[in-house]
Amino acid sequence: MKKLLIVAILFVFCSQTTIRPQAGADRDLLNEINKIKAIDNHAHPVKYVAEGEKPDDEFDALPLDVITPFPLPVRLSPTNAEFIRAWHDLYGYSHHDMTEAHMRELMAAKQNVLKQRGEGTPAWILDQLNIETMFANRVAMGRGLSAPRFRWVAFDDALIFPLSNEAAKRSNPDYKGFYPAEERLLKRYMSDLNVKALPPNVDAYMKTVVRPTLERQKRNGAVAIKFEAAYLRKLDFDNPDQAKARPTYARYVRGGEPPSADYKALQDSLFYYIAREAGRLGLAVHIHCIEGAGGFYRQSGSNPLLLESVFNDSELRKTNFVVIHGGYPFTKEMAGLMSKPNVYGDFSAQTFFTYPRELSEILRNWLEAYPDKILFGTDAFSFGPQVDWGEVAWLSNTTARQALALALTGMINDGEIDRARAMELARMVMHDNAAKLYGFK
Repeated sequence: MKKLLIVAILFVFCSQTTIRPQAGADRDLLNEINKIKAIDNHAHPVKYVAEGEKPDDEFDALPLDVITPFPLPVRLSPTNAEFIRAWHDLYGYSHHDMTEAHMRELMAAKQNVLKQRGEGTPAWILDQLNIETMFANRVAMGRGLSAPRFRWVAFDDALIFPLSNEAAKRSNPDYKGFYPAEERLLKRYMSDLNVKALPPNVDAYMKTVVRPTLERQKRNGAVAIKFEAAYLRKLDFDNPDQAKARPTYARYVRGGEPPSADYKALQDSLFYYIAREAGRLGLAVHIHCIEGAGGFYRQSGSNPLLLESVFNDSELRKTNFVVIHGGYPFTKEMAGLMSKPNVYGDFSAQTFFTYPRELSEILRNWLEAYPDKILFGTDAFSFGPQVDWGEVAWLSNTTARQALALALTGMINDGEIDRARAMELARMVMHDNAAKLYGFK
């Protein structure tokens, strides 16, 4: 018995000593992936603003500066040394620190680029990153953000919250900061349509406000519409209860606070209507789904499984849904949801919440299941003049390509795919899946 025990211990020890961590990415494979001209499915680029002009304030429907400050993940800290590498690559920064004097040099270099390139600066940033097209999630497009380099993704949360939102504002400090922006945006959309007041019933509201807004966005170049609803409520959009939705709108459209359950039924009904209309117009529906930002964000409210009723609705099968940020940290759940014929996931923001190694494991799980449903994205946005949207795009773009190379290298080493298939998968993720989904030539 004692001999058997010794043999067993030696077997375990020998087995452990032969275990090796996954090797780094194949350098040749990474070099080829770096050459792929990418389609960035999700970002918030800032328009060109000349000296003396009003700063851009339309890069998001829900800017985070309206809520209580909250801790940033490590890689998004403005002091993250990775941004030094971004400055090297983008602006020829020659230093390896962030001293005040060297930051002045950096800002001077940035100003020189702006002066030399003017409205061409945003496209020049894409050129440096080998990004062919960037999807701009913005209230409206602006100077320097022209198609085909930049494609518009319009915000439509405002359309599903037409009644009093005071109860929601009282329930959550972040909601208190965010809802006023949506209320202003709804008024803006109505003004664009020359609609002076909310119609008396929900059918008229859908006919005179919702549908024309979507059609206007399509005419103005939108390729998709975006919901950031997880910042405003849970993503549990249930099959609409019209028995509650219609009378709720009619009763409270002129004032008063609707009961939360009744208002939810109306929101659900409007969401389903918008999703159907988007499908009719050929607009994809993008849904923010990640652990989120804000000290009072409800992470459990953005689990992608909450969207099952939407994805399983037979009337919505003509609408393509893209889960933005891939539902992180619920990425395995997201892999299962990609089995739906009209559901896709991008991995934007995971590109700075995680490092390449962890992201590679997520991508490998997705690649082994539904490689044709995966989209690249950066979630590039601005922290200000020093760490602007270009630097965040650089960080995400670099991380994404490294992670993809790691995942594919592991699959090659394990005999799952050969090198030719690895490059085919890389092109699908970085470009071809998006080109097919959005009908790009």
